[in-house]
Amino acid sequence: MAKKRNSRLVAAEIIALWMENQSFPDRQLAKVQNDHAFILEVVNGVVRNQNIFQWLERQWLKKSPQPFFRAVLEVGLYQLLFMENVEQYAAISETVDAAKGRPGGPGNAKMINAVLRRAQREGEKVFQLLEKQPAHIRLSHPKYLMDRWTRQYGEAAAIRLAEWDNHPPATVLRIEQSAIDADEFKEKLREGGIEAEVHPFSSYEIFLQLPRGIAVKKVPGYSEGWFTIQDPATSVAVDLLAPRPGEAVLDACAAPGGKAAMMAGRMKGQGELVAMDLHDDRIAVLQENQKRLGLDWMEIVRGDARKPQALDGRTFDAILLDVPCLNTGVLRRRADARWRVDEERIGKIARLQREILDAGAGLLKEGGRLVYSTCSLEAEENEDLVAEWVQEHPEFVLEKTEKSFPPESGVDGAFAALIRRK
Repeated sequence: MAKKRNSRLVAAEIIALWMENQSFPDRQLAKVQNDHAFILEVVNGVVRNQNIFQWLERQWLKKSPQPFFRAVLEVGLYQLLFMENVEQYAAISETVDAAKGRPGGPGNAKMINAVLRRAQREGEKVFQLLEKQPAHIRLSHPKYLMDRWTRQYGEAAAIRLAEWDNHPPATVLRIEQSAIDADEFKEKLREGGIEAEVHPFSSYEIFLQLPRGIAVKKVPGYSEGWFTIQDPATSVAVDLLAPRPGEAVLDACAAPGGKAAMMAGRMKGQGELVAMDLHDDRIAVLQENQKRLGLDWMEIVRGDARKPQALDGRTFDAILLDVPCLNTGVLRRRADARWRVDEERIGKIARLQREILDAGAGLLKEGGRLVYSTCSLEAEENEDLVAEWVQEHPEFVLEKTEKSFPPESGVDGAFAALIRRK
């Protein structure tokens, strides 16, 4: 039987990979088999608090360690400064051990041990000093992003938004009411010892917030397709599109499939529902959820939303374009996304979004409707882009927009615009 790996080491390896090449931590986290909840919290916590750790390292170290040893150090710092349910002795001991097996390990392990002992002694002082730092440091967001939000929403709202991003996200599930009655499902949860609360955002769809620490695959009804995991903000775009039974409907950027499942429920299995995505790994996720939810009548197509030749010239009554975006409305779920926002990337992503909107609009039937949506809060991806596009395309009309600002809505950030072909 293989020896269980040091979970601090596993977390540090994922973080070091992210530091070195900006790889997506969630892809590595999906491969973790043991201590998943602990490693997930540590990895996301370290990535989220980069500005704080770098500020602290500037105070305490003469030079920054190599990425792997810096990752190990920050794994230890996160446990000592931010995790209340971790035994400090074990946090220090196992974190130091994680550093020892690499070239240069003994010397770096000694440095890490000294810094962690200091953090253990001076933790309260660290937070007192941190309170005096600028907002982008104490709230660990890029200064560029904090400045943008301050200009767009005002200083107080920008701070509230950054504070929201730093709270661990709740796990929320949407009941598949075509598979099970809501009251029956809640009773099944209670029988399984799970007391879930109805999310206040629930209306047409019923969302339940799970207690912390519940493994999703162990929730009653997972294999039977009784629910999907998704934030209530996902319903904003589907509510605007309002797909109906008998229509031809396209979800052009569909993976992982939560919105497609929501649309399938509203169509009651009647009509044509096509879920399209580009990459094989995302198609695999779509297929897995299709099977689990019993959506055999939904068609899955591998295709590029910018050049949808895979659809063979078909047209649709309703199209959802949930386009790739900067994710600034979901930074509490995508801790790494905050560090990828800059002027160049905003321009690049906006050009991609316009290409998808151009292509999607060409697939609409006369009188058909389209919802353009993002989980971003940036005007260049949302209001400004849509207004400019509609002005350039007089055969379309912008009927309505919706926006979720997390500190006010209590759900993820989202934007959706309903556009109709005249």
